[in-house]
Amino acid sequence: MAARVLRAGGAALASGFLRRASPGSLLPGLRKLTSSENRPREDSWLKSLFVRKVDPRKDAHSNLLAKKETSSLYKLQFHNVKPECLEAYNKICQEVLPRIHEDKHYPCTLVGTWNTWYGEQDQAVHLWRYEGGYPALTEVMNKLRENQEFSEFRKARSNMLLSRKNQLLLEFSFWNEPIPRSGPNIYELRSYQLRPGTMIEWGNYWARAIRFRQDSNEAVGGFFSQIGQLYMVHHLWAYKDLQTREDIRNAAWHKHGWEELVYYTVPLIQEMESRIMIPQKTSPLQ
Repeated sequence: MAARVLRAGGAALASGFLRRASPGSLLPGLRKLTSSENRPREDSWLKSLFVRKVDPRKDAHSNLLAKKETSSLYKLQFHNVKPECLEAYNKICQEVLPRIHEDKHYPCTLVGTWNTWYGEQDQAVHLWRYEGGYPALTEVMNKLRENQEFSEFRKARSNMLLSRKNQLLLEFSFWNEPIPRSGPNIYELRSYQLRPGTMIEWGNYWARAIRFRQDSNEAVGGFFSQIGQLYMVHHLWAYKDLQTREDIRNAAWHKHGWEELVYYTVPLIQEMESRIMIPQKTSPLQ
């Protein structure tokens, strides 16, 4: 009740003041309050409350994290295949993709090609390397448009697919170079969606963490996205079988320093996914 009286009294007082004061008499004061002299200082003060300061960067993340000695670009493809078409899909891929890989006129290399075993089912995953970066990618795409065999392959393939997506990647400077290896192996593709702005932190931690995962030659390659879904990291690992994977991963926890690095990298992750993959017969990574 008292609060209502005070509000009513304040409103009446303000109303009376406005009735007594002429519009012209209020303008000088208003001009003073909104003058350009005061505005920059007020704006600056307000911005200091809400704007988070960041360290200035003198170079792009891709230049800070990627290998300097190569200009290779990678393309990662995910093809979701109709379940009844998976066998036919694998057959035409095994016929056509190696021919592109072996043709010296195409500046690209098939790094690996797999089917997902555990994870998203009826899925094919392909990893390509383009030696020479974006110009090499453009050259390959232009040549494939004129390749009649590839055009027929794409047409046949499109009838077998439910969906597909790809990403263009660079490889981390501190990771192993993905090179052909003999099998039999299973492969794990661990994909991490990072919080925007944390890629440099991730790189700094994993530049140390990768040393803990080299004893059994399981590290194949590490990549980060440039086009497609951004702030994505992919780590590719090879194991003899699922039990070997379990043993190697458990052994890392007994190494001094591994636990600390995991502790600091986990908060950088928004989402993560693991795929266990089986290489196709023509994959350079077996």
